[in-house]
Amino acid sequence: MTTFDPIRLEVLWNRLISIVNEQAAALIRTSFTTIVRETEDLSCGIFDRAGTMIAQAETGTPGHINSMATGVKHFLKRYPPETLLPGDVLLTNDPWLMSGHKHDITIVTPIFIKGVLQAFAASTCHVEDIGGRVLSAEASDVFEEGLAIPIMKLYEAGKPNKTLFEIITANVRMPEPVWGDLNAQIVANEVSIQKLAEFLEQNQLDSLTPLANVLLEKSEQAMRDAIRTLPEGSYSHSIVVDGFDDPLTIAVTLHVKEGEILADYAGSSPQVDRGINVVLNYTHAYTTYPLKAALCPEVPNNDGSFRPIKVTAPEGCVMNAKFPAPVAGRHLIGHMAAPAIYGALAKIAPQLVNAESSSLGITQLNGYTSDGEIFVKNYFATGGMGARPTTDGLSAKSFPTNVQNSPVEVTENTSPLFISRKEFIPDSGGAGKYRGGLGQRFTLSIRSDKPAVLSCLYERTKHPALGYEGGKEGTVGAVILNGKEHLHAKKKHVLKPGHEVTIEFAGGGGFYPPEERDPQFVLEDVRNGFVSRENARRLYKVVISEDGRGIDEAATAELRKGKG
Repeated sequence: MTTFDPIRLEVLWNRLISIVNEQAAALIRTSFTTIVRETEDLSCGIFDRAGTMIAQAETGTPGHINSMATGVKHFLKRYPPETLLPGDVLLTNDPWLMSGHKHDITIVTPIFIKGVLQAFAASTCHVEDIGGRVLSAEASDVFEEGLAIPIMKLYEAGKPNKTLFEIITANVRMPEPVWGDLNAQIVANEVSIQKLAEFLEQNQLDSLTPLANVLLEKSEQAMRDAIRTLPEGSYSHSIVVDGFDDPLTIAVTLHVKEGEILADYAGSSPQVDRGINVVLNYTHAYTTYPLKAALCPEVPNNDGSFRPIKVTAPEGCVMNAKFPAPVAGRHLIGHMAAPAIYGALAKIAPQLVNAESSSLGITQLNGYTSDGEIFVKNYFATGGMGARPTTDGLSAKSFPTNVQNSPVEVTENTSPLFISRKEFIPDSGGAGKYRGGLGQRFTLSIRSDKPAVLSCLYERTKHPALGYEGGKEGTVGAVILNGKEHLHAKKKHVLKPGHEVTIEFAGGGGFYPPEERDPQFVLEDVRNGFVSRENARRLYKVVISEDGRGIDEAATAELRKGKG
């Protein structure tokens, strides 16, 4: 293996990451949709000739980038490197090969430098529409969920595949934003091509392969060393989530041995006939991510980071659904792999994990404006993150997803949606020495004289995020029509002109017993409206003075002694 001195290796490694960061920045800036521009539901990476991920952009979701880390190799099975030409552009939205549902399109571009194939640039984006039912959990099989694009060439030697262009255009409700984002992905990949050529020339490297091998080996070794700090053995945990109509169980056992972890989802519920099933590639993504975040967050992420982690799940269970199971809302269950894993890891290393979190919720509306124009709009929002062993959880920021909440102003200016309220929910964060992050609520209506279809994709409306080590659970979420009618959190509903729907997101769980929280922190929470005076007394055993400006020290001391 070619050697690099530590300083030069660090410089080259960071330069590679800067290249993919530029790729991601180009994608965000040229995107046509708020999904990419504002919520950043995307990922970018550079891969070697074998389809092995070398570097990823700092912007990007685990469900995309970690799925690409295993999925890009499928492109090379379909089109071996020796068959590719400069100007080729490949794409697919196959859920089982990539990131789990059809709304995510992955584009892979071979990087030829001086006529030699050196690497691949790849990106995945969530497109506004892919046909079918629109983004919904109600389908009974994957065929209802939109257009299926097998691994194909969108461009061949620089020439567009006009037939594929026509097929995609004919199958989506809003071709302009869909093609706008696909073209943004193509352009962003070209940025990596240009920058990588400059990188190799400036650093007098004939090939990327020797550097890639060193980076992968360093990452793998760091991950193995981190795993070796854990006691060997098998550690199991299971959680219960809402499911569609009936609760589902996600069970996992972590087998820790000799610097490796095998995560086995045996015991999880069978797949269901609604679109919340998870493919194994997506389960793998949301297994490797929380383990990497807990054990070895300081080393840049690449394929080497994943090599010590193996993931298995019985075929036909909800975490390894068989084709043609519906999968559009796979994030609702797939993101819950993280709390299952952390529940198992907390038995041996609670200092490394956060308590259970809320989840990403997607609100999709489609219909017609008053002018008769069709619209499709996705609105992303999250609840509260679980508290950490040293600090409070973040409010309105879930885990393990890292997409941003959609800005109200941008959403209203790009659709007929009107959001009249957006706020934290007091007392929603699980009580603890470190408090869980608060959930949020927002109220929306439609600025149109025509009804719209509201597609709900929410979790934790029945089963709250639990606290750890004595911390309390957060509150659950809800979908409420006109202030009184509770709607199903995973079905489609008609939103009529003049109607308002309020979506409430769950709060995160707390960490350690709430009576151990610093009373000054409780006072600050009460002043900020995060915790009520009643809950300060009942849960935290802190008595706030009548004027709300201070703490009744004597009453608090008595209460915490159990005499109040």
